[in-house]
Amino acid sequence: MRLVSIYLLAGLFVVAGIAHFVRPQLFVRIVPPYLPAPLLLVYVSGAVEVLGGLGLLVPGTRALAGWGLIALLIAVFPANVHMALHPEAFPRIPAWGLYARLPLQFVLMGWVYWAACA
Repeated sequence: MRLVSIYLLAGLFVVAGIAHFVRPQLFVRIVPPYLPAPLLLVYVSGAVEVLGGLGLLVPGTRALAGWGLIALLIAVFPANVHMALHPEAFPRIPAWGLYARLPLQFVLMGWVYWAACA
């Protein structure tokens, strides 16, 4: 089950990371306005997602990649809070969905920890 989780997480993070480069404006919109250089932050977080996802696939880098992805999930949590507090800026997502993202972020952190770090 752990190996399946590693492959699922790797795919999730690599695809999400690539999306940061393919459709960066979708991600720029969720960067809180108090953070500088939103486009740069989107590209950096996308690169970390891709590298972290790939790192999960290599046993020698799996734990480091896992911790890096957990750090990334913590770092992007303010964007999820920003979305939940400003639902009018995200009309395609129901307000309950924006709030549901908050605890799901912690579930994802736990999943990464269990699969890659524990």
